[in-house]
Amino acid sequence: MPVYQQAGITPVIYGWNFFLLCISSVLIAAAGYIINDYFDRNIDLVNKPDKMVVDKIIHRRWTIIWHLILSFIAIAIGFYLDITTKIFLLGITNFICVLLLFIYSISLKKRFLIGNIIISLLTAWVILVITWCENSNIINTHNHLRADKIIRETFLFAGFAFIISLIREVVKDMEDIEGDTKYGCRTMPIVWGINATKVFVAVWLIVLIATLVIVQAYAARLQWWLSIAYCSVLIILPLLWIFKKLYDAKTSKHFHALSSLIKLVMLTGILSMMFFKYYH
Repeated sequence: MPVYQQAGITPVIYGWNFFLLCISSVLIAAAGYIINDYFDRNIDLVNKPDKMVVDKIIHRRWTIIWHLILSFIAIAIGFYLDITTKIFLLGITNFICVLLLFIYSISLKKRFLIGNIIISLLTAWVILVITWCENSNIINTHNHLRADKIIRETFLFAGFAFIISLIREVVKDMEDIEGDTKYGCRTMPIVWGINATKVFVAVWLIVLIATLVIVQAYAARLQWWLSIAYCSVLIILPLLWIFKKLYDAKTSKHFHALSSLIKLVMLTGILSMMFFKYYH
């Protein structure tokens, strides 16, 4: 990271340690998907019978075992990094993430909004955990590190991850309304109806687009033209297209297409991090 190079400091998370951190996050997400599919088997038979994992790819009796194996490895990696580096409580936070995903799968996802918020917070945490791991460098005020830059950029991307994930989660609920209704879920489209849920999503899209436009105005002052072009073409324009298509969306197929496009915007948004390497 350029701000570390300028201060002559070695990051806590780099090389092998960064690889292990990424692997632990991937394993937690994989374990979460597996256990979610386990408890959602009946709902998925209605919503997406052709895309089921449990019983088609993983035998039902092995689902819990794989969930435990992947979760254990992720938590163990966290404690290993705690012991071998200056990272603080990563093992505990990994355990909390696993626990939240388990509770989400058995209960929270069926409740109004709270499940969506939990998943969005966990998505944002994937970004925030980097700064958490660099805590020892950031709080040291004598190392000449521009900690304000790190914190500002971390929360910028974490905020993006939270909002775009919340939007996608609610769109997915609209896509899955048939099966969710059949099995007693209380998601937003069921409680509020599709039209009111669309308004909720539209408001968050407006907030996200407006925030990105403001960030681009700031980038223009710094003459970050390549970054502005990337963000405008690959993030803001697709979000405007999603906003437009949201109004006309009526069927599960429509909402699935929107959800897929939102995932692509999540990817392009996170990849925009590369510009900070060249603009510091």
